[in-house]
Amino acid sequence: MHSAQQNIRIQWWVAILSISLLIIKLIAYFLTHSVSILTDALEGIVNVAAGFIGLYSLYVSAKPKDKDHPYGHGKVEFLSAGIEGGMIFLAGAAILYQATVSLFNPTPLHQLDIGILLVTVTGIVNYIVGRICVRNGTKNNSLALIASGRHLQSDAYSTLGIVIGLSLLYFTQWQWIDSVVGIGFSFFILYTGFSIIRSSVAGIMDEADEALLKKLVILLESNRKENWIDLHNVRIIKYGSTLHLDCHLTVPWYLNVHEAHNEIDSLAALVRKEFGDSLELFVHSDGCLDFSCKVCEKKDCSVRKHAFEKRIEWDLHNLVSNEKHQVKDVEES
Repeated sequence: MHSAQQNIRIQWWVAILSISLLIIKLIAYFLTHSVSILTDALEGIVNVAAGFIGLYSLYVSAKPKDKDHPYGHGKVEFLSAGIEGGMIFLAGAAILYQATVSLFNPTPLHQLDIGILLVTVTGIVNYIVGRICVRNGTKNNSLALIASGRHLQSDAYSTLGIVIGLSLLYFTQWQWIDSVVGIGFSFFILYTGFSIIRSSVAGIMDEADEALLKKLVILLESNRKENWIDLHNVRIIKYGSTLHLDCHLTVPWYLNVHEAHNEIDSLAALVRKEFGDSLELFVHSDGCLDFSCKVCEKKDCSVRKHAFEKRIEWDLHNLVSNEKHQVKDVEES
């Protein structure tokens, strides 16, 4: 809950800040009549809308589970990120159109020095706040906060390009630079919007997070216990800032219920130590079978049917597979 409240607090600052920066960009546009600065201002309008959409989604995501939402409300963050990505994409399309029109119908520019100074300030602020959002969103597993951060950073990068373009224009007086810069960065904004939409769809569709799974595999492989004969059918599903992990743990068949549960508790403690309390773990315990002896490293087993042959290194392939490990796994790998 602490991480959820932290996410909301940060997003509040993002929403308030986006309004202030939009005002500065609009002032810069009305002073200069630059289409490049207009493109930045258009994205600023999207920032304001996206900031409050993200804030609402984080508020809903932080609500506790109820009988209608037994897994919580975290999926709303994927929907929020998708809307934000769509808005960014539309802003990019509008910027591309306006910059193209301006290329063939240029308008006189004024007070470029003041305009450059104003948009430079907004770019620096956006980058700093965006970095804070991405760092905390990654730490707290919040796609909505990460999306906000990436949006702000993309805005900062586009502002940097605009500042460079306007600086060239200021010294060369080549007015077409203004439109060309706007067109160039419209494609960057389009790509950013598409990337965020892609991430949100992947979350809604419960697409496997390979990077997260690899991190988990390394943790489990380096901390294996002899009673953990194998681990398989490992799956991770994201619900906002909450991770749901389920898997099958094979233990010696003769362990009683309490002993098997202790192994599960040990596994859960290891994973939560790395991923935090926002992780929910569901572990199904399996008893070993005769073929498990060949890959079992337990030294004091009195019911062993076969001698130990090979240790199977846990990797992404054999942990997500839904079958117990055996010697053929080594031969095939």
